[in-house]
Amino acid sequence: MKAARGAYDQCMTSPTPSSETPQPFTVDPDDPAIVKLFAVLLAGEFTAFYRLMDESAMAPDVPSQVAIARMAGSEIAHFEKLAERVSAAGMDPAEAVTRYRSVFDQYHDVTTPKTWLEALVKAYVGDGLAADFYSELAGVLPADAQALVAEVMAATDSSHFARDQVRAALAVRPELASPLTLWGRRLLGEAITHAQWVLAAEEEVTDLLFRGATSLQGVATFFDAVADRHAQRMSDLGLG
Repeated sequence: MKAARGAYDQCMTSPTPSSETPQPFTVDPDDPAIVKLFAVLLAGEFTAFYRLMDESAMAPDVPSQVAIARMAGSEIAHFEKLAERVSAAGMDPAEAVTRYRSVFDQYHDVTTPKTWLEALVKAYVGDGLAADFYSELAGVLPADAQALVAEVMAATDSSHFARDQVRAALAVRPELASPLTLWGRRLLGEAITHAQWVLAAEEEVTDLLFRGATSLQGVATFFDAVADRHAQRMSDLGLG
């Protein structure tokens, strides 16, 4: 266990040199780590659904309430697809949520928005971060698992309303850009921190995702790529 943790800590600070070409490998479709990964994603979808519903209370009007409810609806639809796969593998979805939800609850606890605009930035950025994390991870999975991850973790069109509302608000009050930019950076930092906690706690999942050839060559470079995509998403919001 200590040796595995040591290797994990090293890869978090020392990305694989670009001159080194990782050897390709094949993942067994029945690898139990795949089911564990699905269980983690299941807990994330479950928690995201309830947090979106909580944060929708700040919506200033009915159209905004409807829009964020649609986002929540997408989360629960994704939950059901993952629950079906987890159940087929012999794991109780409720037990999976119980086991893994704490790290997601902790993330949401430290990123609770204080204003509707903060809630909008979190909705848009959070939707995109989830898609970024899982689209990069999916590349190492067997075809059927890859297809499921691509389906349930894709960014939803429902989040576009958040982008449009934030840009409209900044057009009227440009002074809001600075605090919202800081908020977006905090969301990214907390997301990476909590993702690292999951990977450190679940070594089987870490080994599955990073033991061979991926498009990112290592955990550190993986998080760099997520940060780059986050920067583009912040720009889409009109934030630095």
